[in-house]
Amino acid sequence: MTARLHHVAVTVTDMDASVAWYKDLFGFVELVRDEHAGDSGGYAVVLGPPDWSMFVVLNHHPTNGGEAFDPTRTGLDHVGFVMPDRAAIEEWEARLIDKGVKHSPITDHEWGSSLNFRDPDDMQLQLIAFAGM
Repeated sequence: MTARLHHVAVTVTDMDASVAWYKDLFGFVELVRDEHAGDSGGYAVVLGPPDWSMFVVLNHHPTNGGEAFDPTRTGLDHVGFVMPDRAAIEEWEARLIDKGVKHSPITDHEWGSSLNFRDPDDMQLQLIAFAGM
């Protein structure tokens, strides 16, 4: 059986700002808000479409020092979202421009097209569309 990615969980520095940003940009709804297990004082907010087909978990940890995201450190480099085609990426590029979100130009590759952008913690997110899909 092949495993497939269903969600990603990231740690954020400002939960309210990140929740608002992800909801506004992606049209996500809040699915769950819950405390972390144990007595850590942390909590998570789960955002996604109402059918739970995929989601993003935003985590708050009280021990977080607020350091900037760095994709070159061991750990998460970026999160990718698949799009149906290049035209959909072009629509997202217009959305990012409209919302003032820092992003790269669309790049075309042998395998398809991609567009990179940053969340409020400067975490890189990527939209990809595979050629011929």
